[in-house]
Amino acid sequence: MFEMSFLFLVLVITVAVIFDFVNGFHDSANAIATVVSTRVLTILTAVIMAGVLNFVGALSGTAVAKVVGAGIVAPGAITMTTVAAGLMAAIVWEILTYFLKLPVSASHSLIAGVAGAGVATAGFKVLVWTGISKTLLGVILSPLVGFIIGYVVMLALYWLLRRASQSMVNHTFGRLQIVSAAAMAYSHGSNDAQKTMGIITLALSVHYSWAARGIPFEVPFWVIVLSGIAIALGTYAGGYRMIKTLGVRIVQMQPINGFAAESSAAVVIETASRFGFPLSTTHVISSTIMGQGATRRVSAVRWGVVRSIVLAWVITFPFCGLLGALIYRLLKLALSAF
Repeated sequence: MFEMSFLFLVLVITVAVIFDFVNGFHDSANAIATVVSTRVLTILTAVIMAGVLNFVGALSGTAVAKVVGAGIVAPGAITMTTVAAGLMAAIVWEILTYFLKLPVSASHSLIAGVAGAGVATAGFKVLVWTGISKTLLGVILSPLVGFIIGYVVMLALYWLLRRASQSMVNHTFGRLQIVSAAAMAYSHGSNDAQKTMGIITLALSVHYSWAARGIPFEVPFWVIVLSGIAIALGTYAGGYRMIKTLGVRIVQMQPINGFAAESSAAVVIETASRFGFPLSTTHVISSTIMGQGATRRVSAVRWGVVRSIVLAWVITFPFCGLLGALIYRLLKLALSAF
């Protein structure tokens, strides 16, 4: 019995690593979409840089991982089947939206999937409302804050450089945008890679009954490294696909615009990571791109693309929650047959 239970743990960890990899090629390209669209870096150079810095960022802390792993559902009230169902729901949604070229939130897909599976396991009492409220606060505030900061930073740059020549601005910010893209990639790793760390640690907590044995919820170092490697490899493997949607289709940009969007997003995401807010980096970089674009004129933002992205955001929570609950029921039926 223990052997079967351990094999299930290994399977869940494997699925979590796959999710992290999927997150890499689906979501991590957000970090360098603008630096490619402004032609400062080639796609290949940019995704390699993003992959490396996502890994480095993943090593920078575990505050978000603790919220995702122990702050959405109570670890002592769920089973390994719950964790597996939540992960599978998130992966299905990520793959579906990847082929639709919609940059949805991998973070919120995972959180909603686990929450839905948790409710199917033990009812609504299993939910940890402090962590959920923290997540929802990030959902509401991150696009608004990102838009405002992107707008203000771009406006300030326009004012400071109002007498500078266009060639000087393009040359200077062509170099500076590499720095801002690097900061964005690092901050993305510091927030997004921690989601998988939290889920793997949740699986370990459930398997080894940490709550019942009084063992504190801490992320093992090997989990941190494994999650960082998976998201980095995912970025390298397929990140270029989402660059086109974020970096080209929302609004046309010059290096100074890319710098404003990336630096603004990096500040928002890194701040959230330090305080344990599991943000969507997709929400943040999309909103800062829109914010800086709106400084020129409202029509500079391609609102049709934005509407399709927002629609995908809105349906992520209910879809993944219901899918997580459904997959949990199906897994329970399948496992009962053995």
